Amino acid sequence: MSATLTINNLSGEIVKAFRSAEFSAGNELREEAIHHLENLGLPGSKSEEYRFTPITRSLEKNFSPNHFAEIAASSLNNIDEFRIPDYESNLIVFINGQYSQPFSNIISPKEQLSVQSLHSALNEKSEWVLNHFSKLVEAKNDPFAALNTAFWQAGVFIRVPDNTLVDKPIVVLHIHDAVQRPVVSITRLLMLVGENSEVSIVEKFDSMGNHPVFSSLVEEISVNKKARLNYCKIQNDQGPLQQVAHTLIHQGDASRVNTFTFSMNGQLIRNNFGIAIDGEGCESHFYGLYLLDKNTLADNHTVVDHRKPNSFSNELYKGIMDGNSKGVFNGKIYVRPHAQKTNAFQSNRNILLSDTAAINTKPQLEIWADDVKCSHGCTSGQLDEEALFYLRSRGISKASAQALLLYAFAGEILEPIKDLTLKNYLDQLISVRLQKNWIS
Repeated sequence: MSATLTINNLSGEIVKAFRSAEFSAGNELREEAIHHLENLGLPGSKSEEYRFTPITRSLEKNFSPNHFAEIAASSLNNIDEFRIPDYESNLIVFINGQYSQPFSNIISPKEQLSVQSLHSALNEKSEWVLNHFSKLVEAKNDPFAALNTAFWQAGVFIRVPDNTLVDKPIVVLHIHDAVQRPVVSITRLLMLVGENSEVSIVEKFDSMGNHPVFSSLVEEISVNKKARLNYCKIQNDQGPLQQVAHTLIHQGDASRVNTFTFSMNGQLIRNNFGIAIDGEGCESHFYGLYLLDKNTLADNHTVVDHRKPNSFSNELYKGIMDGNSKGVFNGKIYVRPHAQKTNAFQSNRNILLSDTAAINTKPQLEIWADDVKCSHGCTSGQLDEEALFYLRSRGISKASAQALLLYAFAGEILEPIKDLTLKNYLDQLISVRLQKNWIS
């Protein structure tokens, strides 16, 4: 694939690859999605939503259109190195975007948790599945959501019944075997958390091999009345990963949601993360941490949509950037006309450790109600020189003083996590990363 291929030509070639793929025939939803992709085109530098994230240029350089319609083979026969150590959990494994039942292991009883392939769930024509699949993340609004809806070949449907506490967390491993060739994985997840139920889900991304990887992931999660969801995404892929992920969580009355996004490795990452607060008395928390160095880029686009009154949301994203890395944060809070008595807060804070690192941040509020409490803000700067001087004046070395300040800055994102095993694992990842890359 020539690196000089134009954006329109790339979109057109991907559409041609779709037309020649067997799974495209007779599927109205896929046909509608590819039509949206044709109309939208893959984003270029003039696209407002993607102007700081040159994902199309990266796709041109690293992948052919046929990669999007093919399934990359894998010879992986052991996944132990990718698991979270000493973490007893339900395990769902995707390898090169394909749901792997042999590696997956559901240990919670069936009355607590149901996991099945998304193809199977759609074939059963369950009313709930048909009413929610591709309804929360709409293909018409984003070219990569359209691409995913047209090309997806594997996914899972996770269901937690009403009045259920799932006693073990769910871990979803996305593993890419790029030893032999470039990999494009296009995956979906659909999840229902029943009324007055509680569940935790952790997603983790890893790859092996030196060939480029493009991961497209769409997740649609419904959290029903009085339900509770803890969601954690760990992006610590050591390979040349390029990823565009769409996650949308829909909340019912009096539900509780805590989300955590940790972006610590990966060549180019774009997270589109949204919560639709469509019930009264809801509570939602967004936490994010991105630790970037070299030429990596992490772009977090978040949307909190308050549709009903008497709800609370709080969003805190932090970034530490070194080398030539770039961070992007674009956070939007909507308060609809009927969402009176809303409390919504948003904050983005960044530390730049080099003159060549950059952050583009844009917190936004759109409020159509008058009886609300809302605020947003962002900061960016370097390590506090006074704090460094204070620590060094008490005999602490420069490296140790830097480590203490950076760890304290990052550690605030870990604090709300209640799962101690997961918290300790993340704490170790962050500590090692800070010491390895930023402490001289």
